[in-house]
Amino acid sequence: MTQSSLLEIHGLRKSFARPDGGELLVLDGIELSLQEGEIIGLLGRSGSGKSTLLRLIAGLSQPVAGTISYLGQDIVGPPLGIAMVFQGFALFPWLTVLQNVELGLEALGLPSAEIRKRSLEAIDLIGLDGFESAFPRELSGGMRQRVGFARALVVHPNILLMDEPFSALDVLTAETLRSDLLDLWANGQLPIKGIILVSHNIEEAVLMCDRILVFGSDPGRILDEIKVTLPRPRDRLDPGFRDLVENIYLVMTARLATDQEAPRHEHVGAGLDTVLPHISSNLLAGLVETVGGAPYNGQADLPVIAALLHMEIDDLFPIAETLQMLRFADVGGGDIKLNSDGMRFMQANTDERKHLFAQHLMAYVGLAGHVRHVLDERPSHTASWSRFSDELEDHMAPAAARQTMRAIISWGRYAEIFAYDDHTHMFSLENPGAV
Repeated sequence: MTQSSLLEIHGLRKSFARPDGGELLVLDGIELSLQEGEIIGLLGRSGSGKSTLLRLIAGLSQPVAGTISYLGQDIVGPPLGIAMVFQGFALFPWLTVLQNVELGLEALGLPSAEIRKRSLEAIDLIGLDGFESAFPRELSGGMRQRVGFARALVVHPNILLMDEPFSALDVLTAETLRSDLLDLWANGQLPIKGIILVSHNIEEAVLMCDRILVFGSDPGRILDEIKVTLPRPRDRLDPGFRDLVENIYLVMTARLATDQEAPRHEHVGAGLDTVLPHISSNLLAGLVETVGGAPYNGQADLPVIAALLHMEIDDLFPIAETLQMLRFADVGGGDIKLNSDGMRFMQANTDERKHLFAQHLMAYVGLAGHVRHVLDERPSHTASWSRFSDELEDHMAPAAARQTMRAIISWGRYAEIFAYDDHTHMFSLENPGAV
């Protein structure tokens, strides 16, 4: 560990026990260092282990392998000098702003006068002077998150961990809070030496960070490290800024391109062990229409589409991936390109779209074909939710199985290949469309 290094992580591995006795690996081979004066961004899809990594750094969980060293000492339990700001505001509604901020210092056993002095200074620093006696219910979302920042900063941490701190805010409020935080950081007014930020927003990461670690999933791992050398304050319209955003999209879509080049029978989505995203047919059709229409005419840059539709990667990527899984589009190189069937879908009427969707759903999503096969084979042409969910839980966590079931029900209804009654929790062939 160098003299200016705040944090060192080597060979980190984290897993959780599955209900069947197996192991769910969520992080593997993580290498990370945080130097004094740095803001590091952890960027990636949900489920890539970024928030789990923050919890490990904060000492709220322990790895199964590897080391985490803070100022040269291995972390065992929550260390003094590391504070966290959460996505949710996590405020106690029965306490005032001042009392919420004081709470972190009371646990340190400081004198009452020191607690009050430091709390008022933190409230003033974060721009909430005058709201000390207000309760959380009286504050806007942005002001409540400022209280969360003040509560973290009041303990004068060396490292501030931020888990999507702006994602619950509207666009304008998030932009203001980001700008204020960066101004305080640039002017040396924050009592911290390093920041680690978890984000799903690529532009936010480029705007704020000195280095960005792009995470992949299954298990969570670092795909690439991207240095951001643009001077602050950064301009989203600057060509260098746009180039970095495009480069990150290239990194994040590289896996999708690899999947697309695999043999057809090995394509993502073919197996019953695949967790399906619960994406509505309306969203799928909407992206097809956007990419297929003018001025893109079938091929578009994902960063451009994300900006146009005001979507973050966790919103846009699952839709694009699902279109690829269904063989309506190819995703890679930072682009999405409709294939011939994708263009047919865009140009078709409602009935033609349903028929084409049904063909692709049955051909490329194993669970859809499996459900229909079971219904066809049974004399009653019915089957319960549990018939399929129990089978899925042999391969995935219960929450993932529920998500996958909801996805296949939605797609199956749209394709009219089977029906589902949510009151009886039964699948049937009642009024199925022609496949």
